[in-house]
Amino acid sequence: MSISFKTFNKIIPHVIRNGWGIMLRCRHGVGKSEVVYQIAKEMNLPVVERRASQMTEGDLLGLPSQDGETTSFLPLDWFMKACKEPVVLFFDEIDRAILEVRQGLFELTDSRKIAGNTLHPDTLIFAAVNGGEGGDSDYQVATMDPAELDRWTVFDLEPTVEDWLNWGRENNVNKHILNFINDNHNHLEHKGHFDPPGKIFPSRRSWKRLSDCLNASNIIKLGEENTDLYNIAHGFVGMEAALALHDFLKTQEKELSPAEFFKDNAWDRIKTFELNEHIKLVDRLKLEGYLTRALKQEEVDVLKKYLHMLLPEVYVKLFNDICDNFEDNGKFLYDDKELSIKFVEALEGLQ
Repeated sequence: MSISFKTFNKIIPHVIRNGWGIMLRCRHGVGKSEVVYQIAKEMNLPVVERRASQMTEGDLLGLPSQDGETTSFLPLDWFMKACKEPVVLFFDEIDRAILEVRQGLFELTDSRKIAGNTLHPDTLIFAAVNGGEGGDSDYQVATMDPAELDRWTVFDLEPTVEDWLNWGRENNVNKHILNFINDNHNHLEHKGHFDPPGKIFPSRRSWKRLSDCLNASNIIKLGEENTDLYNIAHGFVGMEAALALHDFLKTQEKELSPAEFFKDNAWDRIKTFELNEHIKLVDRLKLEGYLTRALKQEEVDVLKKYLHMLLPEVYVKLFNDICDNFEDNGKFLYDDKELSIKFVEALEGLQ
């Protein structure tokens, strides 16, 4: 069974207390490393990251030191740091490591020590691998036997689109990409087998990299053909996603943006909206951060006016988005008796 990032973040505080190794399994490019670094940040711990795929057994045991007739092993600096102070010890790509390294990790995950050097009691051990239960066939990785897996607490992750959109808002992902993915969930990443070989497929990581590229340029032009943008996007996310993004941006000048929504001259246009256009507008108010910060009084006035004209299903969605994303914003809703009554009536009408 796979769980979302939201669920994982909810349960992981209860798991890390015992100090045993935690393994994250999921597809490439979904943000496994980001999850580990976020946990470390929340716990105010530094991350010591090692690519297990680049290690040999000597990188675990350390270097030999001769003392008369005996030899001992001096641990490498990164491992000694994890022994002397609390850190998040993160082994990435352990399913691509050589057998000797993976067997060396047996002792670390079992006894929290290697060659007599014991980890600090508050050091946490994490590992990340691609694939997961039934998903290894798409990757050139080693299969882990039951004894190896038994050393880890294993979580198969299946992050939702909403997980990525929420993360993207907080990590400067281009607003046009967020809007595109919000409207086109199927283009966020490829699921299933990767055929034909060599074809470029989109991933959450490649969308972030494309976003960084677009944020550093002025290549986006709304409402017109843009071959340069298509060619750039093709290199990051492949042909199908690049073409869909190009066509999406070509129509954006015609759609109402959140910034335009708060202007007085937008109401005649808003009154002509179909249901799907209202839903898109509400989604973009959330995606572009208007509902995740304190609202100005003039923005509150516009939202009140908008709420009064909405159908029940959109009304409930916007009402919940306002309350869920920034607690103080919800006060104006509860203080307005008419809006509160309409919310109850809308809920009853949807049941």
